[in-house]
Parts: sequence; structure tokens; C-alpha cells
Amino acid sequence: MRIATWNVNSIRSRIDRVEAFLTRHEIDVIALQETKARDDQWPLMGLEAMGYEVATLGHSQWNGVAIASRVGLGDVRHGFEGMPQWGEPLASEARALGATCGGVQVWSLYVPNGRALGDPHLTYKLEWLDRLRTAAHGWLKDDPAAQIALTGDWNIAPHDDDVWDMSVFAKSTHVSPDERAAFQAFVDSGYVDVVRPHTPGPDVYTYWDYYRQRFERNKGMRIDFILGSPALAGRVTGAEIDRDERAGKGASDHAPVVVDLAD
Repeated sequence: MRIATWNVNSIRSRIDRVEAFLTRHEIDVIALQETKARDDQWPLMGLEAMGYEVATLGHSQWNGVAIASRVGLGDVRHGFEGMPQWGEPLASEARALGATCGGVQVWSLYVPNGRALGDPHLTYKLEWLDRLRTAAHGWLKDDPAAQIALTGDWNIAPHDDDVWDMSVFAKSTHVSPDERAAFQAFVDSGYVDVVRPHTPGPDVYTYWDYYRQRFERNKGMRIDFILGSPALAGRVTGAEIDRDERAGKGASDHAPVVVDLAD
């Protein structure tokens, strides 16, 4: 079974790329983020013709998450228990979607950005992560053998090697002690970064800003992850970051992340 996660930065702009990627890599389940489409705007025809069932969650042209699966799609969940809200009036953003696919509880997660140190959005981000960790810990407590994949754009670079130059980010979000502690809390709860062992070393990124040819100069960040429950982590046989998908005209600013699971 092959699972992928990808911040596509607009599904309507990149549906052709997504369909080609699924075919080329023989993906069974893909979690998508920043789809930027309401549910009624989704380009479903091609995916459904390819044999995928699709669950989408989108309220506007911002945010948005989805899961496409060709190994079954059930128990669809819009958000997780206790998920914080944002805005006036308070409303749930389209940032978390869960579904059971081929016996795996897959979550497509688009963690809030945080914007800047001291910004209310950073407080929101940290609360969002804390509530997700509480929910995810509860899932493991209820069933230690559960197959769970927390996938998506985490908007956190957990280690110094996960950014091209720490001095550039020293006073920025994504690398602050509080954000890194929030990420580590998932690891301490039992979840495993199942991709890093197969993609080791510095200068291995999943995101490159469009600004000043940062992709061409490999000035990127590793902020897209798949965290697996212990039972799922034990099935991982390989993983990769498809850096080539960041290249070329019309690319997303993120690269897809793929993991292989033994039967």
C-alpha cells in the first residue's frame, strides 16, 4: 500500500499534475492540503474515472483538505474532537479531514501557519496542535494497535537541518521553541516520523518559496510529514520526497511525500 501527502496550493490549478503523479507513482491513498476549493468546485471526474473515491472539505478559496483513495474510503471525519476555531464569528477552518482507507486511519492536516512571533495566529496554531495531539493520543490509548497516519503540511521545521539557513529564520515562526515542542509532543505520544529515516541528511526539503529562485538554489524547508502510529510505523518499507514535482511550470511550492507499507 502506498500513501502520499501533498500541499497542492490549489487543486483546480494542478489537477492534471495530481492525476499524473498518482498514475506515475501508483498511489493508493493521497492526502491533499491547501486545495483552495469549496466542495462543489472540486474537479472529481478524472480521479473517479481512475478508480479513486474522494472526500473533500473546503469552505472557501482558502485552506481546504481532501483524501482520495482507491482502497476504500469510510468513516469520514470533518475535523477532530476539540479542534479550535478561528475568526469572527468563530468558524471552523477546513484544515483537518480523516478517513479510513484500506484499514488505515488517514488524516490530511493543514496546520495553521502562525504568521509571526507574537501574532494571535501563532497562539491559535499552538492550541490547534495541542488539541490535535490530545485527540491523537486518545486514539492510541483506545487502540494501541491502531493504524494511523497523520499526514500533511505541519508548518513546522522540527530540526535546524530542516531549514536552509537557521539565521534567516531565527526570529520567525516554524522554528520557534514552542512550535518545535508541539511537534515533539506527538513523538513523545508514540507517533513516528516514518519518512526521515528513508530521506536522511541536511538539505532535504519539502517546501521551497517561489521567491528569488529558492527551489533552484535549494533554499527550502522540511515542513511536510507523515507521522505514523507504532503499528503503522512497523509496516513502513520505504519513503521518498518527490522533489521533481516542485520543478517546472505551474508547480506547487511543496513536493509530495510518499511512504510504502508492507501488506
